Amino acid sequence: MRRLPPLRALEAFVRVARLGSSKAAAAELALSAPALSRRIKSLEDHIGKTLFERRNQSMILNEDGRILLETVAPAMENIADAVEKMTVTGSDMRLRLGVLPLFGATRLLPRLPELKKLYPKLHIDVDTSSHAENMLGDVIDAAIIIADHVDPNLHSVKLDSNKVYAIASSELKNGPNAITTPTDLQNHNILVHSDMTKAFDQWKLAVGLPDLEPAGVDHMNSGPLMLEAAAQGLGVAIMHGGHFSDANDPRLVRLFDYDIDSPYSYWFVCRKRDRKNRAVRIFHDWVIKAGL
Repeated sequence: MRRLPPLRALEAFVRVARLGSSKAAAAELALSAPALSRRIKSLEDHIGKTLFERRNQSMILNEDGRILLETVAPAMENIADAVEKMTVTGSDMRLRLGVLPLFGATRLLPRLPELKKLYPKLHIDVDTSSHAENMLGDVIDAAIIIADHVDPNLHSVKLDSNKVYAIASSELKNGPNAITTPTDLQNHNILVHSDMTKAFDQWKLAVGLPDLEPAGVDHMNSGPLMLEAAAQGLGVAIMHGGHFSDANDPRLVRLFDYDIDSPYSYWFVCRKRDRKNRAVRIFHDWVIKAGL
């Protein structure tokens, strides 16, 4: 039998290839950057070819890397499926779900007892990493993501439509230097989600101020942190109205009454082949019926 490279090296290769970043891949695999680099190097040494173009913090597949990924990724998925089938006990089912923290805390967990009552044998492992769609078939089976579009190669269901609000501390609306018009934001800091940068552009366009320049813009990759920062008076958060309603935080207020459609929505996503997975199918059908 021909000698194969270590499975861990192949796993590292697939993860880096999908994420395009050694730093992100190392975090997902709970490895140090040097340990990840050693795994990739061992695979390249085994093959006798480089597989990536190294560019600062990113790693881009070269032609040899793309050829290997097309062959190795499905094989790795088949191995994972086989191991999962062997480790399932009795009639228990396990779903590895990717979900953003704010959606999980305000919309999923409060309704999850309903699902557990219907399917007590269904167990859900939750991963709150961002860009969960990049980990499908790897460390998660399905995900609820927020995006302006979804890869057509995935099975996806749009869960909602959203409005963009300007959300701030009540002091910024009622205090001595109250914000009364959108133009006033030129004197304030704006908080924008790092994965939803189009929201602020859409908001400015809708209020008729496409060239508005605020005092500053801070990016955060966490909805809960944005809301807390706004509540502490650190800036005006431009984010979904649903987040504002779900948080139900008396420290926060909506600044204006503009009804602005967001370019982003929540989506249920999974690989098309995983629709056959019973745990994925049960959760998929329940999410849609529950109207989360």
